[in-house]
Amino acid sequence: MEDKNLIPKIKYYYMPEDKHVLYVDLDNEFMLEAKKLIKGGACAKQPAGAVIVKDGKIIGRGTNAGKLMNECARWGSATGQNYHLCKEVCHQEGHAEDMAVRDAIKNKFNCEGADIYMYGHWYCCKPCWDIMNEHKIANVYLLYNSWNLFNPEINTEMKDWGKPKAEIKN
Repeated sequence: MEDKNLIPKIKYYYMPEDKHVLYVDLDNEFMLEAKKLIKGGACAKQPAGAVIVKDGKIIGRGTNAGKLMNECARWGSATGQNYHLCKEVCHQEGHAEDMAVRDAIKNKFNCEGADIYMYGHWYCCKPCWDIMNEHKIANVYLLYNSWNLFNPEINTEMKDWGKPKAEIKN
């Protein structure tokens, strides 16, 4: 049986010096809610859902959905690069973390001290960390083992998600 206290040293593309990531299992009620959000998502490469939780209640929900696409505009880009194409091509308003914060604010909630639960990603990019820090999100929770499940450099099943049809060899 795997010891969940032994989380490997993960090299994130970006991590604020004063922050860290916490992990929960899929049976966590808030992680399950974040997972449900990706069913309606439109991201062809890496669908993600996020919920913001304060005082045990969900105050914001978000996905990285935009225009439904079968191919990823960022195809071939390194992880963490060329996110502007998500906005320009897919009309994505923001990443799941950003959209969850926006949803909480729209519904007149203050995010200070709240936690965010993310499903579908193994790390948070710098712009999302900046937004979460600006709104004083306390903790970031990812799915335990997300570093293997949602990292296309490790999970070979994900390597072709969103790949342009012209590049798929039969």
